[in-house]
Amino acid sequence: MILRAKFLIFIMILFSLHNLFAEESNDEAQTENTVTEITGTGDSSAALPPGITAIEVQAFLGTEYNRSNYNNGKISLIAGIEFIDLIALHGGFLYGQSAAGTDLNSFLRTRCSPFSAKYLSPLSFGVSYIYNGIPEYEVKMHSILPFVSYAAERAGISFGCSLRFTSFFEEKAQFESVLSFYGYVNFVMTETFVLGIGGGTFDDFNARNMAAIWFNLNANINLNKSFSIYNEIGLMQSGMDGLTATFYGFAWRGGVKYVW
Repeated sequence: MILRAKFLIFIMILFSLHNLFAEESNDEAQTENTVTEITGTGDSSAALPPGITAIEVQAFLGTEYNRSNYNNGKISLIAGIEFIDLIALHGGFLYGQSAAGTDLNSFLRTRCSPFSAKYLSPLSFGVSYIYNGIPEYEVKMHSILPFVSYAAERAGISFGCSLRFTSFFEEKAQFESVLSFYGYVNFVMTETFVLGIGGGTFDDFNARNMAAIWFNLNANINLNKSFSIYNEIGLMQSGMDGLTATFYGFAWRGGVKYVW
């Protein structure tokens, strides 16, 4: 009887341990699923409609200081969509406020990457439309920028010709064509952190004159496959547009990016 009782107690203990470990395994699985849903580390592309390979949204805050407008605060929003790893569309809006007036900028860009070979896949062709306006001075600037870009992970360069139409106080628009370029080099690259430098005469919201060059030190922190944080410190030469003077300044921009 004693032996049988000990055997029954042993069986009950084993059964209890089995149930305990089973519950812990279920809790861990549920926790992993919850973390995956929150952080986006799962395959987010599965939820995208057919033919769409990526959707991204970016939001930035920035400030610039120079002798022309002293301090200029900026906020910008950018959205993009990519189709079958071939065609990408991006657009954005920027609002800036300074003592000199209000900046209203926007852009729309399309880019095509027709090559799939290893060393040709970074090569793309595109065109951007950029609008820059200062309502207080009735300044309107429309730029059409066709460009060629080779954007690899370690380094890249883009160049094109900006076709710009500028009007002041409802006068007849003045046309000028300006060579535009931009390049970058990433000298620290890991899965979670990228540090690099860049410089040129154009970006998403501006196509400047040849002498209006800016340089930046930028860092990108990848929190997971979908969410990243961006910071940039820039040294710029502004002015050189129309009848404006040349000024030098510093700028900071930081923001977040989410990719589906």
